Amino acid sequence: MDFLTNLGQTSPYPLLIEVDRAEGIFIYDKQGNAYADLISGIAVSSLGHGHPSIKKAIHDQVERHLHVMVYGEFIQDAQMDFARQLTSMLPSTLQAVYPVNSGAEANEAAMKLVKRVTGRSEIIAFKGSYHGSTHGTLSISYNEVKKTNYRPLLPGIRFISLNHVDQLAQITTNTAGVFLETIQGDAGVRIPDSSYLRALKARCTEVGALLVFDEIQCGLGRAGSNFAFEQFGVIPDVLTLGKSLGGGLPIGALVTSPEHMAAFKENPMLGHITTFGGHPVVCASAAAFLKVLTTEIDYSTLPKIASIFHDVLIAHPEVKEIRNIGLMFAIDMELAERVERVVKRCLEKHMITFWFLSHPYSFRLAPPLTITEEQARHFAHEIYHAIEETKA
Repeated sequence: MDFLTNLGQTSPYPLLIEVDRAEGIFIYDKQGNAYADLISGIAVSSLGHGHPSIKKAIHDQVERHLHVMVYGEFIQDAQMDFARQLTSMLPSTLQAVYPVNSGAEANEAAMKLVKRVTGRSEIIAFKGSYHGSTHGTLSISYNEVKKTNYRPLLPGIRFISLNHVDQLAQITTNTAGVFLETIQGDAGVRIPDSSYLRALKARCTEVGALLVFDEIQCGLGRAGSNFAFEQFGVIPDVLTLGKSLGGGLPIGALVTSPEHMAAFKENPMLGHITTFGGHPVVCASAAAFLKVLTTEIDYSTLPKIASIFHDVLIAHPEVKEIRNIGLMFAIDMELAERVERVVKRCLEKHMITFWFLSHPYSFRLAPPLTITEEQARHFAHEIYHAIEETKA
């Protein structure tokens, strides 16, 4: 198969669905089978597939122009529309946007920024963290299995435990930045205590370290609000975004204050650069996605959707725990092997679920925010049956 020989592979066990098209919450293969996308392409297709407003924005921009210059030199309407739409959703201290090509790139830029702004080199991250797969972002991610064959990685990285206030003392005047997924995704949907986040912010402010919230997976509606940090009353110094931001196209964003962002302009000039970051077609798609998110998605409906999945699945005796916030779920089972069988059986039943890199005892759900109650109820019961059908 050309797919296996001519394209680089990430796993010995790809799912191998031959995609023909996608619409709404469904992906259709070349045999005409419809698969319910219950993970949104890993939290990317949050408005489902093929939203008409996003498609129109893409088509309109393609008719105007594609790439015209490396980022930061020309004034382009698509970039400006994207930045205005995003900053209109954010507090006054997060009003400068640097578009890049992915969430990992946003975190790479953030790592440079915190060092440049503070003049320090130490970075603190969290046990269970996942921030990307580049050398830099792998350095601040916790899963040693994924890291060990690529060492040496960046020096000066320390890890502390989420919700352990006593460990905040490890953040000192040597610390440039503290990186935290507001909701830890790959660790199996780990949610911080509000009091802990307040203490974390206070400690960073006390010692002059910058607090970076990675909302690449949990932001932009996934946790049930525009940004997950809004639910905790803590505003970061730096915010990183990606995944769903592009409405299905690849983009990431570094967001901070104009004062902090100015550090990239001088000493040295061009302190951070990108050729394709801020690509006009992607920015047009992202601006359309943000507009739809803020005008068409009713967050008050999501708790009912979430409760359907939770209540149906927790009733199965093999489900040990369900952690969720918004439409971001980790469903725990006793053994990793059980999770694998359930995910495979769901695929056979034309439902796409998935596992976590760093928490093999859970399978994930992250359905599109556009899923209906009727669809949620149907697929929750189908997943329950998949668990039942794969019992030993």
